[in-house]
Amino acid sequence: MTAAVQVRGLVRRYGALTAVDGLDLTVEAGTMLALLGPNGAGKTTTVEICEGFARPDAGTVRVLGLDPWADAARLRPRIGVMLQSAGAHLSARTGEMLRLVAACTADPHDPDWLLDTLGLTAVARTPVRRLSGGQAQRLNLAMALVGRPELLFLDEPTAGLDPQARHLVWDLLRTARADGVSILLTTHLLDEVEMLADQVVIVDAGRVVAQGSVSELVAGDEHLTFNATGGLDLSRLRNALPDGYLLRESRPGHYRIDGAVTPAMMATVTAWCAQSGILATDLAIGRRGLEDVYLAATGRQVRS
Repeated sequence: MTAAVQVRGLVRRYGALTAVDGLDLTVEAGTMLALLGPNGAGKTTTVEICEGFARPDAGTVRVLGLDPWADAARLRPRIGVMLQSAGAHLSARTGEMLRLVAACTADPHDPDWLLDTLGLTAVARTPVRRLSGGQAQRLNLAMALVGRPELLFLDEPTAGLDPQARHLVWDLLRTARADGVSILLTTHLLDEVEMLADQVVIVDAGRVVAQGSVSELVAGDEHLTFNATGGLDLSRLRNALPDGYLLRESRPGHYRIDGAVTPAMMATVTAWCAQSGILATDLAIGRRGLEDVYLAATGRQVRS
């Protein structure tokens, strides 16, 4: 199956600034890819080029098999774009705004169904300027979805939403993906990425610095922690475990074993506890999260 988005060697410069520097990424058809990175990393420029709003200085970009700049008129009816500020007319009523967008597409979803699905029926006659931030965000998503796009570009789709609305949006995006819609997502909410994304690309200074599925990116760095009496002698447990495990008392009464947490490793630890008369409590398996990977790839410096 042809990739929904394929970017190879993308370069975009603004005067002396190289915003995107030889970037590659692929969004496979029917999948969701999360494009992550700090402010100024090149995410927005990359997405704007894929949407056909900017022209690359070098490299190739194909979106649904088309050049998004040269074939913009053919491409735009097939994509949906959700920005944090979607350009809805502030004086228009919510329902009117969505029906106007639907009227501009060949085979739209029923606007009333989308209003109901996104919890906007009660404000269908409310002017856009009077919507809450969360309601406006849901209207932005409805406007992106109403034209039955083959590909969705989403920018912070759940920013400012309460937990109930976030889960509603997540369910809708999962349904869209199951129906074959491809999704390119940019967000700073890493828990959202862990729940939704099939693939992740992390960029910094216009280049890819890490990529893969969430499980691939967070693999490794496993550890087991437990609590027990302070000052235990760990030498016998250290000898019982294979080479490569690091054992330490991280603070009094709190123990950590770094290394692959396997059934055999767990059995060794629990057998040592039983033989030593140690009652271990609060056993927990820890793994690095996507935030750890992100910070390792992009650093901890705050970007403007």
